Amino acid sequence: MSTRVRWALGLAAVAAVFAAVRLLPVNEWLAGFQRWVAEAGPWGGVVYALVYVACALLFVPGSVLTIGAGLVFGLAWGLVIVSAASTATAALAFLIARHLARGRVEAMARRNPRFEAIDRAIAAEGWKVVALLRLSPVVPFSLSNYLYGLTPVRFWPYLATSWAAMLPGTALYVWLGAAGGAAAAAGRGEGRSPWEWVLLGAGLVATVLVTVLLTRAARRQLARLRVEGESSGT
Repeated sequence: MSTRVRWALGLAAVAAVFAAVRLLPVNEWLAGFQRWVAEAGPWGGVVYALVYVACALLFVPGSVLTIGAGLVFGLAWGLVIVSAASTATAALAFLIARHLARGRVEAMARRNPRFEAIDRAIAAEGWKVVALLRLSPVVPFSLSNYLYGLTPVRFWPYLATSWAAMLPGTALYVWLGAAGGAAAAAGRGEGRSPWEWVLLGAGLVATVLVTVLLTRAARRQLARLRVEGESSGT
């Protein structure tokens, strides 16, 4: 498929998404779902996590649901729910690629020009490269979960590394949702004290700084590994 065709298909997909958002009551559906889980008690969090896993396995970007978890459940429970759901997604996609649909995932990998370099790096460095890639995602989350199943990395080190390395980004998005929920509550007259706003803002700034610093460090390390791989001819 030529580059022009790929660009045309990509633009058509973007246009279709924007048209769906404008023409279909997507926001109302999401708001209705979030209201339902907020009123469903403990089972609401379980359902939210299951929907998150299903969407991520089907290549639906999880950022909206991650922010929504902070909005609906607050920072602490939102972080727990999304962290569990994203880790479960990483595990299921890995196992599907390794044991159930390897041929189809290999076909996807051949269409991704970065995968060969990722495969070589993981073969050499193992879970360390998985951690760096999670901190600085070279490949989208949903796709990368499947691609890791084709690499030599072992399941449990992969899963533990994925959980830990995804936490900073997860915390950032959940915190944004929690801050949005706090602002919405203030608009309804359910205001927080000034000290609570200070703590919320300080936590958000700290989370942003930590995420940015970790991402930059991961990119530098990935660049170093790429240079070393090229120089060694691997």
